[in-house]
Amino acid sequence: MTDKLTVSVLGTGIMGAAMARNLVRAGHTVRAWNRTRAKAAPLAADGAYVAGTPAEAVESADVVLTVLYDGAATLETMRQAAPALRRGTAWAQSTTAGIEGVAELAGFARGHGLHFYDAPVLGTRQPAEAGQLTVLAAGPAEGRDRVTPVFDAVGARTVWTGEDGAAGSATRLKLVANSWVLAATAAAGETLALAGALDVAPEGFFDLITDGPLDMGYLRAKAGLILDGRLSPAQFAVTTAAKDARLIVRAGEQHGVRLDVAAASAERLERAAAQGHGDEDMAAAYYASFDEPTA
Repeated sequence: MTDKLTVSVLGTGIMGAAMARNLVRAGHTVRAWNRTRAKAAPLAADGAYVAGTPAEAVESADVVLTVLYDGAATLETMRQAAPALRRGTAWAQSTTAGIEGVAELAGFARGHGLHFYDAPVLGTRQPAEAGQLTVLAAGPAEGRDRVTPVFDAVGARTVWTGEDGAAGSATRLKLVANSWVLAATAAAGETLALAGALDVAPEGFFDLITDGPLDMGYLRAKAGLILDGRLSPAQFAVTTAAKDARLIVRAGEQHGVRLDVAAASAERLERAAAQGHGDEDMAAAYYASFDEPTA
């Protein structure tokens, strides 16, 4: 099998658009679709074909790659694409859909004769644009030669977690990783908010922890976005992070674990979104520390 494929990319937001561009750069034929066509239109200049409907986008596709908001949006889009889907097509779903959501998507794949790969990605806008994402993948060993060139084009590393995509082992690992990301982001925002309230210069705090066990590159990266006012364009948007936080809380509830930090992170993110920061980077949860929106 040639490693040059026709790949349908459904969903061209922050992550999907970057992934589509890297697929084009790798020499693949890309057919892109987005519910808001204006978000997909710029991809035409990069060499992708911009389709008007999901069904048009998946025509002749070797691999369908979905990078949509959540499991419900992914399922609805695939239902729209169904009339043009060929049995035996590989489907890599890269949406953080949650455990229940992945099971529903896998059920759709079985019903339409698709080879299903649960393939969420770890990373934000910058690594997506650089093709440096980490792909967490689960799916049948037979047929991986078809999705591997896709994963290689969008990521620097693929971590295989199992052979049964329906079991959601890749999504489970993604939820665990995101629980840490969300906790660290919330802590960074609260630390800066408290420093400001106590008249402690942020530089004093960073000097205190420099090169010690409390120092962390991710803390400095998210704090820098807040301090420098670089919350737009988002690396990972507040509204999407809030959705993921709720999926994490739900997963914990289903398995007898109470996740207070994740629940609090979800509330902070939702509060920041209500203040008008929904499209900004998730570091904007910082603003949830204040009763009124802070410019």
